[in-house]
Amino acid sequence: MKFYKYCASGNDFVITNADRKEDRSALAKELCNRYEGIGADGFIVILPHEKYDFEWEFYNNDGSRAAMCGNGSRAAAHFAHHINKINPNMSFLTGAGIIKAKVNQDKVEVSLGKIKSVQNTFEKLGKTWQLCNTGVPHLVHFCQNLDEFDTMLCQKMRQKYNANVNFVKILDENHLKVRTYERGVEDETLACGTGMGACFYLAFLNKKVQNKVKITPKSGEEVGFAYKNEELFFEGKVKYCFEANYNFF
Repeated sequence: MKFYKYCASGNDFVITNADRKEDRSALAKELCNRYEGIGADGFIVILPHEKYDFEWEFYNNDGSRAAMCGNGSRAAAHFAHHINKINPNMSFLTGAGIIKAKVNQDKVEVSLGKIKSVQNTFEKLGKTWQLCNTGVPHLVHFCQNLDEFDTMLCQKMRQKYNANVNFVKILDENHLKVRTYERGVEDETLACGTGMGACFYLAFLNKKVQNKVKITPKSGEEVGFAYKNEELFFEGKVKYCFEANYNFF
């Protein structure tokens, strides 16, 4: 199997082409294993589609399916343009709906579309939370110090609400810092696009930031978010790492 390794904002992905849909959960788990496989946060399968430029299957590190992945969508768009020679302005189908993307060399902007849902704030485990769905559900906690991030607490919140868990610090009205615990990886990751999007949108909704900001995830790789015409836009660099063949025995 020919595969390509990509990285976007600290999230890494294994990407491949296929001609038909099938359950690739076991394959995803094998490929994403960092000790006995290639190693990645997610596995992306690019499939042909009659109406859109392509369709994808997205698998988490543990082999579970996910409707959407922000950084994964940018990596997929970069791959589709640079490897599959698709037009740089494209649209593709995900489990969360249609994603529009623009590729400009190593930068990719995607529209994550409209926010799916927002719930009221609530108290749990001594902290204030809000749930926001940006394609997948995210719990968000605003804090003064990101050292508050606690993996055990995140595990409890993830299990109870079946959502990713984010801690966000507002540096100023144009800049946020975010740490995310991702379901499917079941640990903190270096970045999460939909998580950063949820943090930005809730901060904007609560009038704490402008409609265009920079966000720094744990990886330190700064990305841009904007909210316009009721759509959430996400832009940042994407890195092609390498390509190789994976043999099954």
